[in-house]
Amino acid sequence: MNTVRRRVAVLLVALLGAGGSLVSTGPAAAAPAPGTVIFSAPAALPSELAGLATAKWIQYVSTDVNGGTIPATGLVITPKKGKNNKTVAWGHGSTGLADQCAPSISQAVFWPEARAAIAGLLQRGWTVAAPDYPGLGTPQPHPYFVGKSEARAVIDSVKAARNLDSNLSTQYVVDGHSQGGQAALFVSELAPSYDGPLVLRGVVGIAPVNHVEILAPAIPEFPNRGYLVMALAGLATVEPSVSPATLLAPPARLRLPVLVTGCLNEILAAYEPLEGDNFLAGGTLPQTVVNKMARWENPAQSPPSAPILLVQGTADEAVPAFVTEMLATDKNDAYPSRLIELKEYEGEDHEGAVYASVDFVSDWIAARFR
Repeated sequence: MNTVRRRVAVLLVALLGAGGSLVSTGPAAAAPAPGTVIFSAPAALPSELAGLATAKWIQYVSTDVNGGTIPATGLVITPKKGKNNKTVAWGHGSTGLADQCAPSISQAVFWPEARAAIAGLLQRGWTVAAPDYPGLGTPQPHPYFVGKSEARAVIDSVKAARNLDSNLSTQYVVDGHSQGGQAALFVSELAPSYDGPLVLRGVVGIAPVNHVEILAPAIPEFPNRGYLVMALAGLATVEPSVSPATLLAPPARLRLPVLVTGCLNEILAAYEPLEGDNFLAGGTLPQTVVNKMARWENPAQSPPSAPILLVQGTADEAVPAFVTEMLATDKNDAYPSRLIELKEYEGEDHEGAVYASVDFVSDWIAARFR
């Protein structure tokens, strides 16, 4: 894979401008369409998946939240047996912000629960598109928790899979966990205006990030407060007025380099000891920042375009069950309850809900394809 990355780096010099966007090679050259595959190469899979499928590491064209053309990376995973012509996009949970935190190039952050979920999809014969999200493995910063950024990369990974395999149909489903569950819900809202010829049949959000206006102010009271630091860094990519260094207290500010040197577990460990005034300047998150987070990070701001399955463990401490229950039961114009199904698993935590739901989720997806 190091050889592949060096070759891609050479391509990037030709394709990328200083700001990290793809640029044309001449006055008459048009920007490549989203989903165009820039480069692909065989990729190794974790042992749990290697017997079930083959994989290609891809770099493909996507767009940022302003419509600018950017590169993205990921895997296209093809089952060895029973392959049909349907595609499921897998949205991974949080891995970090730095390039080394891209699951397609680091099995250390190809989480065990993701392997179990993907194995269940492959066993049904579905091709799996597994994007890294913008900024993970590519030059631009990662807009962590910015839903429309994640959703574009997910949709374009399905287009890229079809560009690699013309036998794949236009039908697809998105299945995601945590950050990826949030991405899946944003796909359901963005698809009508963005996915072109694709046909979205359904989305699965397992413990999806939602109701950020409730979660964000509460995070500093819990050990996993590093999630808030990552969320502030992600928000700063689309809200230049937001400065994590200003919002964090001095002890927390000194730990900011871990966002570059580490991935999720290192980030969480770095910020776990800090509490109160040692974490946030003034001890609280300003309401103006919370409002901006909700604007960019909350799903359910426009109607979904396909049925939704929400999966939730009742013992989840990262995304508490009550916020997902609120998402499922809120009766509003954006999320009519008739389109939403909630499946809860008693006693399961954030990762446990993924393991517990593999068969149920696969059955639900199969019904959507039928």
